[in-house]
Amino acid sequence: MAEYLVLECEEGKDKVSIKSTTKRKKIRVASLDVFRGLAVFLMIFVDYGGSLAPSIGHSPWNGVHLADFVMPFFLFIVGVSVALVYKRVSNRRVATCKALVKTVQLFLLGVFLQGGYFHGITSLTFGVDLGSIRLFGILQRITIGYIVAALCEIWVPYNSGTEKQVAVFKSYLLHWCVAVGLCIIYSALLYGLYVPDWQFSVPQSTYSPSSSNNSYISYTVNCSTRGDLGPACNSAGMIDRYVLGINHLYKKPVYRNLKECSDPAIGQGSDSVPPWCHAPFDPEGILSSITAAVTCIIGLQYGHILVLLEDHKDRLLHWVLLSFSFFGLGVFLSYVDIPLNKSLYTISYMLLTSSTAGITFCAFYILVDIYGYRRLTSLLEWMGVHSLSIFVLISSNLAVIAIQGFYSVSPKNNLIHWIVTCFVQK
Repeated sequence: MAEYLVLECEEGKDKVSIKSTTKRKKIRVASLDVFRGLAVFLMIFVDYGGSLAPSIGHSPWNGVHLADFVMPFFLFIVGVSVALVYKRVSNRRVATCKALVKTVQLFLLGVFLQGGYFHGITSLTFGVDLGSIRLFGILQRITIGYIVAALCEIWVPYNSGTEKQVAVFKSYLLHWCVAVGLCIIYSALLYGLYVPDWQFSVPQSTYSPSSSNNSYISYTVNCSTRGDLGPACNSAGMIDRYVLGINHLYKKPVYRNLKECSDPAIGQGSDSVPPWCHAPFDPEGILSSITAAVTCIIGLQYGHILVLLEDHKDRLLHWVLLSFSFFGLGVFLSYVDIPLNKSLYTISYMLLTSSTAGITFCAFYILVDIYGYRRLTSLLEWMGVHSLSIFVLISSNLAVIAIQGFYSVSPKNNLIHWIVTCFVQK
């Protein structure tokens, strides 16, 4: 997902043109690499800093914190990259096969990394029961957005216009129709599906690790409703439970940080908290992946502007216009009972975070590609170029496990254990 067409810069000219050629030296879009590097840095920062400062971690349900911008940033960057990679496709079937192969590879890698095979920094063991492996996750969501954007770019027809400023929007009208269609499907399923009462069971060992019996605690969640956007009775969770199975969902949903679920006795399976607090829920589930894919399509349009327009001012004008339009619409929807919610990836959240991604990309484009301040962002650029490798090391905790391997006298006397004891569990 980090392979681009050539970005050729001619000396003595301000204009940057993108051409498909292999005879000249290939230059990556530096601002996009820097932006990807920022997303990787934020991912690491919020993952390890969220325990110290909950305000930067994921919002328990409605609302947005710093961590809630990371996923949309990645999706937006993927969309821009797709516009560059598939700008000129000579054989649609071959391009589609390559995109599908890459999608399957990255999806399976995501299942391997976040499906439960690695047991975290508190355990050096590994392995997962196939009956409870998590099927969806961060990388899986990114691949879904990638394949949707790629298929749009490869197969959805567009009209070439004589005036590029007009063609940016009119030529890709069908892409916008796909985005709107996905939003309509998402809204119909989110608000239209009836959610009945549902039951689930949790192993007794979840609350009593020392317990030797294999008994289960059963819970019933009373819903019988339609259009509910709360953590207990939303249709997104119902779809995942029916299609994926409740055992294949994320076991530690962030909504457990809500006040309703914060009873100190929840670890012992207390009945003083709502039953849904004990239930698995996947924030990267099936329904929310629909609007997540729309973020990629929005990024795709920013990539089209980069390809079709050569003047920096024209590019920035179109990007800023799109960004602030999406931002205003997202804020408006958040005030008309469409909350900003990352777990459900609501339309208001999608628009607000996409616009933030667009504004951030504009800032890096000005800093890096126009004014050439690459030394200031060299570290972020390096992280962006090697983003997949860094993600593998971080999500699997391989880097942390390697540090844990160095200890004094006892395995517990290592740097990671000291940090967790002094700061995370303080």
